[in-house]
This record gives sequence, C-alpha cells and structure tokens, in this order.
Amino acid sequence: MRHGTQHADVVRVVPAELAAALRGGPFHVALRAAITARGLPLQRVQHHLSRYGVRVGVTSLSYWQQGARRPQRPESLRAVRALEEILQLPDESLIRLLAETAAPSGPDRPTGRSYRSLVEASDVLERLLSELEAPLDSGLHTIGHQDHVRIGARRELLARESQHIVRAHTVGVDRYLAVHHGDPGCAPERIAVHALENCRTGRVRWHRDTGILVAELLFDTRLHAGDTFLFRYAFEDGTAGASCEYVRGFALAGGQYALQVRFDEEALPVRCHRFSQHNPAAPRSGRQDLRLSGSHRSVHLVEPRVRSGMVGIGWDWE
Repeated sequence: MRHGTQHADVVRVVPAELAAALRGGPFHVALRAAITARGLPLQRVQHHLSRYGVRVGVTSLSYWQQGARRPQRPESLRAVRALEEILQLPDESLIRLLAETAAPSGPDRPTGRSYRSLVEASDVLERLLSELEAPLDSGLHTIGHQDHVRIGARRELLARESQHIVRAHTVGVDRYLAVHHGDPGCAPERIAVHALENCRTGRVRWHRDTGILVAELLFDTRLHAGDTFLFRYAFEDGTAGASCEYVRGFALAGGQYALQVRFDEEALPVRCHRFSQHNPAAPRSGRQDLRLSGSHRSVHLVEPRVRSGMVGIGWDWE
C-alpha cells in the first residue's frame, strides 16, 4: 500500500482531464484517461501486470477501457488494484469508480458485448488460430458477407447465421476459420456449430474466460485461384444473459457486408442504432438511429464496401 504522502503527490501531478475522470467516472473513461496519460500501449500495461503476478489479456484491457466489459472476477479486481499502482493513481480511485457505477443485478441486466476484429492479434484468438494451423493469409477475398442475428425471448443472443461469398487468390484453399465471440458469461463449450451449405464442420476450439470460439469449416472442394465459392454456417448460442449489441470486425477493406438483427416478439428494444469504430481503442462514430420493422421485428445495415475496422448495431432495453 502506498503511503499518504505519495498519495498526495500523485493527486497533485495528475493531468486535469484525468483528475476530472477520476472524480466523476465512469470507470472505463478514467481507465482510458490514465493509460493515455502514462503513454503506455496495452501490451506494456499487460507486461507490468504480469510483474504483479496478475494475468490479464490485452483483449480484456481493451474491453475495460471501452466500457464493453467490466472487471468482476477476483483476479480482475486484483488487476484493477495493480493498475492503480502501475498508472500512478491514488489508492482505491479505480475501485471506487467500479463500485459507484456497478450495474443493477438481475436476469434483465444488459451485459456489454463487443467483438474484436476477427483477425486482429489478441492473445486468445492467436492461440486458438495457431492450434488450427491458420496461415497468415487465408487465400480468400470476401466478395459478400451477410450476418443474421437472432435475439431470444430472454434478450439473449440466440443464434447467428452467416453466408459468405469468397474468391480464392491462391491455389488449394479448402477451408475457412469462423470466429464467434459470445456475450459476457457465455459458455462456449455449449455453443453449437452448424455447417449449413457447401461446407462441413471440422475442428473446434474455444476459450471459456473470453467466450471466443473458432470453428474450422471444410469446403467440399479445393479452390483454384480466381474461383468463387459460397457457403453458409451458423452458431447456436443462447448461453449468456441479455445482449445489447452485435459487432463485426474487418481486418481488410473490400466486399459488401449486411447485418440484420431480429428480435423475439416477447423482447423488443426501445431504441436501435448502427455505429462504426476504426479499432477497438478508438471512439465510436457514424451513429445512426435504426427503425424496427413492424412484422419482422428486425433492423439492418448494409456496407456496400467495408473498410478495415468495426461496424455494428446496438440497442437499448426499456
């Protein structure tokens, strides 16, 4: 524990913006301001945490400073206390903000949901892809991609069906690695993978703490350079609590993307909107309200040509 004199010194030297964030919160804004003030990339923050005997992934740190997830487990709370030391903050400053902004408990409490770019380097995703011998270049360009997301009567992410149209730019491509990232609290070992058209399910790897699941989809043919291919697959989830957004990440520009979110008639949101994000650490932009269709209870977005980054649909429950 730091001594009182050190505590006072820290308070005097914190930048005005950070001091304001520490006073008023919320937690993720204060954490982001503190990391920015120290000028530390998340990889360095992770390295410092490891010296305190705390293991937290770069993905989790990114989620925390975005407000997509909150530290809740004992190990995560240990990390927050260590962050106060690493970022030279007053004792209990981040822990206090966590307590003040704690969300109400109960089955209807929306849990944050955010997807990292599907091929962006993260510790867990990189390891899972490595286990499946994923090459740096998949050999495929996306021409068109559609996601159909279903939200269930308990406000949960019930399922996601995807259709891809791709063109091979190398010889011999015969598979695709599909990534699903469940909402906080999901059980990836209970998520079912369905190969629906022109593919079959191969190996599946998952990671419980982050909710990431990677499924190998095997084509029924080996593609030649220039060949196009269409395939469909689905993830049947429904293992987490209330969902509040669906996000798709793109490492490369190109191709059309369409996302539709359909809600159960027993669980209709009060507001829906689309948004975009250059990367997980960047602020969200391009917000646009979406009107829920009457009979089909759905909203959608269409990107004629995707750019690298993230795009998604969010919604608010009453």
